[in-house]
Amino acid sequence: MDDPRDGSAASAWPPLPFDAWRDTGATLHLWSQVVGKVRLAQTPWTNHSWHVPLYVTPRGLTTSAIPHGTRSFAIDFDFIAHELRIETSDGEGRVIALGPQSVADFYAAVMTALGALDVPVRIRTMPTEIPDAIPFEQDRVHAAYDRAAAAGFWRALLQVDRMLKVFRARFVGKCSPVHFFWGSFDLAVTRFSGRRAPAHPGGVPHMPDWVAREAYSHEVSSVGFWPGNQAFPEAAFYSYGYPEPKGFRDAIVAPAAARFDAGLGEFVLPYEAVRTSADPDAAVLAFAQSTYEAAATASGWDRAALERPSSGELGR
Repeated sequence: MDDPRDGSAASAWPPLPFDAWRDTGATLHLWSQVVGKVRLAQTPWTNHSWHVPLYVTPRGLTTSAIPHGTRSFAIDFDFIAHELRIETSDGEGRVIALGPQSVADFYAAVMTALGALDVPVRIRTMPTEIPDAIPFEQDRVHAAYDRAAAAGFWRALLQVDRMLKVFRARFVGKCSPVHFFWGSFDLAVTRFSGRRAPAHPGGVPHMPDWVAREAYSHEVSSVGFWPGNQAFPEAAFYSYGYPEPKGFRDAIVAPAAARFDAGLGEFVLPYEAVRTSADPDAAVLAFAQSTYEAAATASGWDRAALERPSSGELGR
């Protein structure tokens, strides 16, 4: 593995071949759902489900502070030390080692630790947005954890998070944070036109239709990154508009490796094409900007009111 401290583009954007990390990715997806559902259970409902995601940190992923009565706690994945840390506002904590273990064992360890810290939480144990899902306490199928694969995934997230935050700063209208949705296992940022959208059709596995309808209650352009899954076995950036505007899928976008995937209904840009390009940062921003412009222009957004110049980004 490349040394992440050498500062080179090749090192900063690590390889993420799906076949090499498939099993670890499937297990980590489910572990992240256990942790994410703890946040979901304890946090006041926020529009578009913005109360449920995790956030990228210099060591992994975090829930941020979760209220529990007058106290707070946080749960952090650390992909350097390969630990899950639960820490409370009164200075107590528990550490769970990350290594090969079933989802059932991980779930039991998290619940036991929360109880020992006097911050017990009950969650719905059926995974979300996963077909043929197994309840956490019964899942002994998914148990893989390869340290190098998990660390590579996190290092990729670090770079994507950095660039999506640059892109987010170009918008002065309503915009989500850059956040990691554990349901779909992707890092995303979403811009809003301010106009209502038609009701979403729903149909997401193990997720109530009203949740999808509330999440997509207003017109959006969203860009993000996912590490691949069984249905799309390739790490890639994606971008879509909801509702999809007429002519959107026929737009010419950048960079050249980007394409519209009719099955997904989204533009995609292979992560490998970004990682191996001469300027990965520029490739990500070109994709995000050109696909947003395609959606916003086709939908007639008030771009002059919603956007700000991109000058001054990171010294540019």
